[in-house]
Amino acid sequence: MRLPLTVLAASLLLANAGISYAADTRIPDATVKAAEQLRDKALTDDTGYKIVTSLTTEVGPRIAGGVNDARGRAWAIAKFKELGYDKVYTEAVTYPLWQRRSEHGAIVAPFAQPLALTALGFSAGTPQGGLTAEVVKFDSLDALKAADPSSVKGKIVYIGFRMTRQKDGHDYGMGSAIRTGGPAIASGKGAAGFILRSAGTDEHSRTPHTGVTIFKDPTQAIPAAALSNPDADQLERVIAYGKPVSVRLDLDCGITGTFTGANVIGEITGRKHPDQIVDIGGHLDSWDLGTGAIDDGAGVAIAMAAGKLIHDMPQRPDRTVRVIAFANEEMGLFGGIAYANKHAGEVAKHQLGTESDFGSGPVWRMSASVKPEARAAIAQIAGVLAPLGVAYDETRPGGGGSDLSQMHGKGMAALSLTQDGTIYFDYHHNANDTLDKIDPKELAQNVAVYAAFAYMAADAKGDFGSAPDAFKKDGAGE
Repeated sequence: MRLPLTVLAASLLLANAGISYAADTRIPDATVKAAEQLRDKALTDDTGYKIVTSLTTEVGPRIAGGVNDARGRAWAIAKFKELGYDKVYTEAVTYPLWQRRSEHGAIVAPFAQPLALTALGFSAGTPQGGLTAEVVKFDSLDALKAADPSSVKGKIVYIGFRMTRQKDGHDYGMGSAIRTGGPAIASGKGAAGFILRSAGTDEHSRTPHTGVTIFKDPTQAIPAAALSNPDADQLERVIAYGKPVSVRLDLDCGITGTFTGANVIGEITGRKHPDQIVDIGGHLDSWDLGTGAIDDGAGVAIAMAAGKLIHDMPQRPDRTVRVIAFANEEMGLFGGIAYANKHAGEVAKHQLGTESDFGSGPVWRMSASVKPEARAAIAQIAGVLAPLGVAYDETRPGGGGSDLSQMHGKGMAALSLTQDGTIYFDYHHNANDTLDKIDPKELAQNVAVYAAFAYMAADAKGDFGSAPDAFKKDGAGE
């Protein structure tokens, strides 16, 4: 049998390293050919776009525990059934219920004017009538950490880190760290409130970006909000005058109890090994400012459409393809954690998995965390994905995506399928996250990637190395 060049290269790498495996995981030639046909069909199929159109039109924004939470779950159950999935069910997920009711902000002195801002998830509300305090500015999270508490006590902390557009979105690492960790650090130093420049890359729109913040002790929560980029610029110009600057926050929000939602799951049953699973998915919840199209209606649509196309193949793969529409990713991966905890005992049966949660830009890079004996099979997958513009980076681990990172942390072999996120953070977590931001052709490329990889993984001869704690070496679960 003549090996594809990508597989031959992977085999030579192993041989040159002095490593020999008697039972390498491989994907049969017939499966590779079928996956190529599936890939090409997906590129001209509009199922994914129809799904995300349906979700954003018929349900709209889906903040966890909000008025559309139950509607979103009912939609997902009905959509899985409409698409012909063999098995559709839910698994309960319980989490704190945070609610946003109203939000306002303004510079009070020295130059009074309103601010476009939005409360962060798990922010405390302000006292009745609002909170007015002097602003203290820090250039970085490290500067806040090093600050003398006396310089912070009773004030509103502001951090102005500005994200830039990057293909892999790496600036979000710092932007999200400031948003998630900054308010708790400020609270620990006695701050009355916290504001930040939005973790977003849109420069000219007064659309603040929300997102979760984390207080290990909810009783220590303080009011926390994000400014739009133009409003952060304005605040910094006022601060530059060198006079004391006061801001008023009026946030009506907070935790009001607990809520039980659910992960919604659809399965395409495997032909020979129905109890062995390939996991794909997206998260069903979204923030409340837009309609949750790119975050993460697109991911749900990509995974659902991929499963549908696999369902329609002339021959099912050997293993089950499981599509999970996760609950409440936005407020802290609650759906992913619940799924991983429930299924940890059967992690060895989870063949390979990854989640789509970075919009709908084209997938351009693949990486994997698998056992060494499965690298040749990953190279076969890479060969099928290469015509779609997907490059295989053998030097990087695969994380599984946001929610499925939790299952990876339990030992599930995982891919990372990195999408082009150059403009993703223009719309992420803000009111402009709407359907018009999705390019149908780019979405179809994503569906083609997910359908082809899932089909091949589900039909592989051999496994990819899932086992309890199998991937701690690459930091899985940290």
